Amino acid sequence: MRRGNDTSTTDLIFLGLFPDMGDINFLIYIMLLSYIIALFGNTILILLIWVDSRLHTPMYLLLSQLSAMDLVLISTTVPKTVTDFWVDRKIISQVGCGIQMLFHITMEGSECILLTLMSYDRYVAVCNPLRYSVIMTPSVCLQMAAISWMIGLLNAVVHTVYTMHLPICDSREIHHFFCEIPAVLRLACDDTSVYEMTLFVTGIVFILIPFGLILASYSLIFLTVFRMKSQKGKKKALATCSSHLTVVSLYLGSGFFVLMVPPTMYTERQSQAISLFYNILTPMLNPIIYSLRNKEVLGALRKLLAMG
Repeated sequence: MRRGNDTSTTDLIFLGLFPDMGDINFLIYIMLLSYIIALFGNTILILLIWVDSRLHTPMYLLLSQLSAMDLVLISTTVPKTVTDFWVDRKIISQVGCGIQMLFHITMEGSECILLTLMSYDRYVAVCNPLRYSVIMTPSVCLQMAAISWMIGLLNAVVHTVYTMHLPICDSREIHHFFCEIPAVLRLACDDTSVYEMTLFVTGIVFILIPFGLILASYSLIFLTVFRMKSQKGKKKALATCSSHLTVVSLYLGSGFFVLMVPPTMYTERQSQAISLFYNILTPMLNPIIYSLRNKEVLGALRKLLAMG
């Protein structure tokens, strides 16, 4: 393929969400509704954790960071996709594409790290309850949050700079609804096979290693719970872990598909379907999962509504 004349235009063109579908109005409105629910749910959860002193614990402080990451993640893709559909102008500049990619990869990596650290928090709470307040101090929580954001950002900077500096051929059409790395790589003229292997290694670091650490934490947690004599203690311990396990299953499951499975093994339609799941449904479901399955959060919500 010959390289295009980059001086004519630097804009990239999205083919949009499922371009082979005739009418996607319903899907666009579902996306918008999901965005509103995610925006409202995560904002309320952060507000509850901020104003209610009973939720000023390591678990909820880390949860507030997860909600903040979810807000950034879903805001990176949905507003642009919905706006493009309404104005019928699916164009993005290379700078805009790079910014979108940077935020998206940052949130993906940061959430993987944070979910892993949250599993350690649950391990300490269940397996070492007497030392919990000594180990999980406020400063440790801040360090955990900072590490999650920093590692995600550093990883994103490296991948974004490399991907966006690849020479682009004549076709500037991105077969996706946002600037995801595999979709942008298809525009490159150079051989990207070595870089795709690097992405695979990144997948191991951000998906398999966190999954292994989370699995180890919960294996120890379940062994401790199994040895408990009190049925009430067992239920309480499992209740504190069930929400986190559900979120981990949703996020790492879709992340495993995106990062670990080579792009040649799935179609563009399948790629977009998975992207919709972890970019939209997961950020929307996370606050619902933590709210409906947590008596302390529900109690804080009732208290806030009563004050209003």
